[in-house]
Amino acid sequence: MECDAQTLPHRPHITAITLAELSVGPLVARTDAERAHRQAHLQQAEADFEPLPFDAAAARAFGRVASSLRSVGRKPQARAYDALIAAIALSQDLPLYTANPADFDGIEGLDVRTVRR
Repeated sequence: MECDAQTLPHRPHITAITLAELSVGPLVARTDAERAHRQAHLQQAEADFEPLPFDAAAARAFGRVASSLRSVGRKPQARAYDALIAAIALSQDLPLYTANPADFDGIEGLDVRTVRR
């Protein structure tokens, strides 16, 4: 399913894993300008969202995600962040909105919705 800005949920969520990914950005930036941009993006995400946790339910869902990926010949370790994010979405029974739907191919039961940029 494809979505644009008008069809996104009114209360979007972010995962703690996504926040962790964003926190790496400023630390590995190659220029001061890039670092400042990434830091601003991180701070905006922190201000706008209360992250969904990776909790015991997500840990159990991760087992299903890893099994699904292996069954289609993909290695969960290769896309570890994405697999953890998918597990949180599954454990919360939420659709996963992404501009990169191929990152979540092969995950059984995951409702992936493509966001057009």
